[in-house]
Parts: sequence; C-alpha cells; structure tokens
Amino acid sequence: MRIDRILSGSGPHFSFEFFPPKSDDAVQALLQTAAALQALGPAFVSVTYGAGGSTRARSLQVVKAIAQELRIEAMAHITCVGASKDDLRAVFRDVADAGIENVLALRGDPPRGSAHFEPPADGLAHATDLIALVQAEFQFCVGAACYPEVHPESLDANSDLLFLLKKQEAGAQFFITQLFFDNAYYFRFVKRARSVGVRVPVIPGIMPITNADQIERFTRLCGATLPLRLRTALQSRSGDPEAVAELGVAYATLQCVDLLAAGAPAIHFYTLNKSPASRAVVSALLAARPWERSPGLRYLGSPTTAPR
Repeated sequence: MRIDRILSGSGPHFSFEFFPPKSDDAVQALLQTAAALQALGPAFVSVTYGAGGSTRARSLQVVKAIAQELRIEAMAHITCVGASKDDLRAVFRDVADAGIENVLALRGDPPRGSAHFEPPADGLAHATDLIALVQAEFQFCVGAACYPEVHPESLDANSDLLFLLKKQEAGAQFFITQLFFDNAYYFRFVKRARSVGVRVPVIPGIMPITNADQIERFTRLCGATLPLRLRTALQSRSGDPEAVAELGVAYATLQCVDLLAAGAPAIHFYTLNKSPASRAVVSALLAARPWERSPGLRYLGSPTTAPR
C-alpha cells in the first residue's frame, strides 16, 4: 500500500529503517531482524542506499526481500549519487517491477573522500530534481527528507524551509525528519513549515541510543544536538553499555510519548539494523497509547485541521 494512503488512515503508525548489509549472511540476519518486528504491525520498513550510493544493488535486494518474502510494506531509498538519469530510470523500473510502491527520494551524501556533492554526467543535482523525475514518469508514492535543525549545507533556517516547500511542489507526499533528541526542534519546525505552505505529513525520525560513542559520531555528522542533560547522563554510564542502552530506550520512549500526545502522525525509527531497542519502545507505546490522551493538536499530522 502507498504510504500516503497509510498515513491518511487512523494512526499513529510506526516504521523502521535499516541500512544494507555487506554480505549474504548479513542479509539473512537483517531479514530475521525485520521479521521480529512483524508482531508490532509496522506501517512500512525502509532500506537506505549506503554511503555515497555504494551499496545500491544490495539495498534493492533487501527491499525486495522484505516486500516479497516478509510481506511487509517496503520503501526504497533512491539517491542521485553516481547515477545518470537513465540509470535512475532503470532503478525505478526495477523497484516498480518488484511491486514496491514507495520510494524516498534523496540527493544523497557525497562519495567517501569528496567534500562536496557533484552531480554525475547527465545526472541530477538536487532531491527536487529526483522527485520531479519520479512524479513525471512513474506511479510511486514519494517521500523526502527534512531537517528540524537545518540541513548542514543550508545557508539558514529560512532557505532550508523554502527548499522543503520546493520538494512538496515537486511532488513529495510526506517527509521524514533527520534524527533529533529535543522535541522542541520538531514542534517548531512543523509550525514553521506549515506557515510557509507545507501541507503533507511530517514524520519524526527517532533513534534509540544504544552506544554513547556511536551517537556522538552520528550527531556530529548530521548536525543534530544532544541536549546537555542527555549527554551528561550518557557520560555517567560510559563504562556500562547495558546502562547506556537502557537509558536510550527510556529516553526514546519519553520522546515518542510527547510527540504522539501532541499529534505526530507516525514515528520512524532508525534501528541501526538491530530491533530490541525499537521493539521495546514501540511495545511500551502500544501499552500506554499516549495518542489517546492527545489535547487535540492533530494538526501536526493533519494540516487541514490546523488552528487558524
């Protein structure tokens, strides 16, 4: 089913993101991880393209297996990196032939060793170009990325928002945010996005912390902020990996409770190819059902009901 149709139904919805494994054995391990999430009724599962588009073939292999073998709705990440327009058309045809209806259209990061993104010959320079190509020639539901704390390459927050609006105008039907650890960034971002005319759902992306050093690297790379209290709590547990993981699950659960109670339409979990932390968070949410205590701020996911 198309993700725009899923999001238009009653929610909230939970989705999970994996990155492509590096070997055939790892593919099977990942499929077992994805299968373990089936009991939670995931709205969809997505698979990234890998750094610089380097794992394109294995990424598509995993997306197809999730859709065809596990019967879980799947979304393929597609980037502009290292591909001409004809290459991209071939990828989209391959995805469509596999029965997959959803893609996340991204510019992509520069290949390893490159400081700046350079479009390939007869390729595309921006996510908006990729979205426009998909919408002109294919029948996918198209998602795109957004950045509550501003894309690292953006001049400022206003220019970042205008580029977000261009993605919607090109045909993006929902957005998934970069990870964040302070919900205030998400709430302010959605409010400002609505004010400039963004009307499609904005799904918050959440990463339950399982490794303190790893999350420090990730936040430096993507420009996300670790709140001081969270960083201090992680540092105090630096010698106890189990305690770090427990804190990560607890913190992510509290984040999601706050987001869902305020009307977020879904939660997208960055799993790092491991399911226990995300399974624990979603299991707690399904038991607590914070969305039933929502004060009526459904405009976060349903802009047609936004207060005037």
